[in-house]
Amino acid sequence: MEGLSQARLNRSFGAVVIGASAGGIAAITTILPALPATFPVPIVVVLHQHPGGGTGWTDYLGRQTALAVVEVEDKMPLAAGTIHCAPPGYHLLMEQDGSFALSVDEKVHYARPSIDLLFSSAADAFGPALIGVILTGANDDGAEGLAEIAAHGGVAVVQSLQSAAWPAMPAAALQAVPPALVVDLEAMATTLIALTSPLPKDLTHA
Repeated sequence: MEGLSQARLNRSFGAVVIGASAGGIAAITTILPALPATFPVPIVVVLHQHPGGGTGWTDYLGRQTALAVVEVEDKMPLAAGTIHCAPPGYHLLMEQDGSFALSVDEKVHYARPSIDLLFSSAADAFGPALIGVILTGANDDGAEGLAEIAAHGGVAVVQSLQSAAWPAMPAAALQAVPPALVVDLEAMATTLIALTSPLPKDLTHA
C-alpha cells in the first residue's frame, strides 16, 4: 500500500492514540489483542462510555492482550509496552514531558473523555512521531483532533466505513482528513504493526 509506505518512511513513533465511541468496545477488543507483546509504541485509548459505566471493559481488555493495560491516573508517565485507557468521566491530555493530565472540564461533543482533546494535546507533544486512529462512533468527536495530528505531520488512520458498526465518526474524520489511511477493522492491527516496525536499512538512509 503506497500510503502505508509513505506514512512510515524515515520515522519512528512515540505514541499511538485511538478514539472510539458507539461500537468501540468490540472494535478495540478486536484490534489490541492482535498486537504482539513486542509492540514497540505506547498506546493511548479514549472510549466514550455511559456515565457510571465503570472500568469493566478495561479489565476485560487486560485479560485479552499480551500488552499491559492500565487506567490512567493524573501525572502518570507514558510507558512502552502499555495500553493506557482514559478513566470514565475525565478528559485525558498529553503533556509535553510525555506524562498524562486528567481534567473534569466541560464535555466536548457531549463527551468526557474527549477524543479531540487527547488528539490535539498529543499532536502538540509528539508532532510527526504520532499515529492517530479513529474507530466506530455515532458523532464527530475526534475529527478536529485527527486533523491536528495530520497538520503536525503525524499519521492519520481511519476505520473503513463498511467495517464500522457506527460509521458517522469515521466519516467525519475522513471529511476532516481526506488523505487518511482507510483500514478495515480486521486489518487494523496488521497496519499498526507495519507502521511501527523497524525500517529496513536501505530505507532508513533513503
